[in-house]
Order: sequence, then C-alpha cells, then structure tokens
Amino acid sequence: MISINRRQLLSWLGCFLAALFLTISCASQSNNNETSTTGSSPSDTVPVVRMGFSVWPGWVPWQVAQDAKIFAANQVNVDLKWFDGYLDSINALTVGQLDGNAQTLNDTISSIAAGADQVIVLINDNSTGNDKIIVSSEIKSIADLKGKRVAVEEGTVDHFLLLLGLKKAGLSASDIQLQPLETGAAAAAFAAGQVDAVGVFAPFTTKALERPDSKELFSSKDFPGAISDHLVVTRQLITEKPAAVQALVNSWFATLDYIQKNPEAAYSIMAKRAGVSIEEYKQYEAGTKIFTVEENLKAFRPGKDRSSLVFAAQEISEFLVSSGLTKSKPNLSKLFDDRFVKAYAAQTKSAT
Repeated sequence: MISINRRQLLSWLGCFLAALFLTISCASQSNNNETSTTGSSPSDTVPVVRMGFSVWPGWVPWQVAQDAKIFAANQVNVDLKWFDGYLDSINALTVGQLDGNAQTLNDTISSIAAGADQVIVLINDNSTGNDKIIVSSEIKSIADLKGKRVAVEEGTVDHFLLLLGLKKAGLSASDIQLQPLETGAAAAAFAAGQVDAVGVFAPFTTKALERPDSKELFSSKDFPGAISDHLVVTRQLITEKPAAVQALVNSWFATLDYIQKNPEAAYSIMAKRAGVSIEEYKQYEAGTKIFTVEENLKAFRPGKDRSSLVFAAQEISEFLVSSGLTKSKPNLSKLFDDRFVKAYAAQTKSAT
C-alpha cells in the first residue's frame, strides 16, 4: 500500500539553505503544502510527536491511525501533518520541523549523506509495481527512450527507478532529455502529450495513464526490493522519547489489524486522503507489499540480496555515488534500529 522534487536528493548546500530557512522562520510548523490533522491527542500532558506523511498507498494508513484514534489508544500524542509535496516532508524532517516522516530508503540515505542524523525504525512496505515508467505508444522498449523527453521528479525514487532501467538497457541519463518536474506536474505533462515518457508513483500513475494508448514500460516490480518505504525518525526523538517511538510502531501494526477487521471504514478513509475513489485505491494494492511484523524482523537482518535492508542500503549507496546523485557514501552503521519492532513482536507473542 503508500516516495519519491517523490524524492529530491538533498545536497550539502540544500541542507545549509534549509537550516538557514529554519532559523529565519523560527521553525514555523505550517506552510502552504502541509496540513495538520491533529486530533489524536490522548492527553495534553503527553509530549507531542510531529510526524509527516504524503500520498503513497503504504503511508496513507497513517490517516487511519489518526481517524480511528489508534494513536490515542497507544498513548502517543501525534501531530500528524499531511504534505501535498513529498519533497517538502523530507525537507521538514531535515530542518527539524518534524520528529518523524514517512519516506523511502533511497531518500533517507541521501539525507544522511548530506549530514542528517535519521533512523529507520519500521518498514511500511516495498513497492512492487506502484512506481512506474509510463510511455507513449511509439516507445516499445527501454532502448527507445534514447533521445526522448522523460519527465520525472528529479532525485526521487522514480528517478532512481528510471536510472536502474536505463542502466539495464545499457543507457545512461545522458541518453535521454530529462524534464525535471514535480510528480503531479510530470503526470499531467505526460497526459497532455508534452513529454514522451514519465516516471511516477501511485496514485499519479492513474493520471498519466489517461493519455490514449499510453502504457507501462517497466515498474518497481521488475526491480524487487529496490524501493522500500519506512517510518524514519530523528535520533533525537529516539534518545529523548523512546516510548513515543515505540508507540508509533505499535500504532502502525494496530492500524494494519484495524484495516483487516474494518475494511469498509478503512478504505473510505484512505481513498479520501489519497484523493481517489475506493475502487481506484483498491487497484493499487497489488503494487505495494505491506510488511508484517515477521517480514519486518527478517528485513532488518543482514543478507545477500535486496530482501535485506542492510544489503539494499549498501547497493543504493553505491548506486547514488556512481550516478553522481551524491558525492560520497554515507556511514550507514547506525541507520537501522529494529528494537521497537522486536519489542512489539515480543509483546504480541507474550499476549498470545
């Protein structure tokens, strides 16, 4: 279910400018692209956790946690903020306007490479087809992208997916005419016939495919484990409010249980938040693999393929450097913290 400018890769200059903006704005909690959906507070005495999320089938369930009062049931006071632009949520976490955010592994690694201190504490999902490269009718193969105008939100995971596809076909970014556009604008430009191809994620895939005779060229399904999505928090939140982090993780799994037991109510909430019909929202399910507790535990372990986050992170880090999307490989030794998922698993086991 659920990024990736869904994800502009942050540079050192970007972080500096973002920090400068934060100083000037005195850490303002609101902007034109963000909506606070506060209302799950269990108590005014409980510290507030500022959490961001944006449109992606694997992240929209956080709205269910809010509306069904699951945060409150887990004794965590969440100031849940919706971002129309995924990049804005990444920047907000980077400059300290959020304590946690729903974002991809790729973007988290990029932020760390730029100096951020962020930690992945939960795996929401893997993209298994909801990130797509969609093309016009005359493009029959990846090789046909050579010289074509391709719109994508630069630095996002869909940009990453595009580069993976080009590399597989023996091409590089210099072989195409990259048109850097925000994801929604990219989908609209393709639908209007202004570009030859586009890289987008659900639900923007629906808009892109409105173009007559358009089709999917390849998707995240062709690169298993390449795009994973997470709850990412600051190290400061873990240090100062570990109980709140645990409550967020507990709330996520409780939300998945709620969706399973109350599908009608849950799908109504999620479709409304995503801005699509319930029928359209259900179509995205096959393209997103939501991780269970057991799958979370397994993914946090070291491994020799992309099913292991440790392996995937190293691969992504190397790819970002070789592609020139970041200057140097970051230190990933403290990127993952599985203690909260482990604690939830132990709690659940003891309860049964």
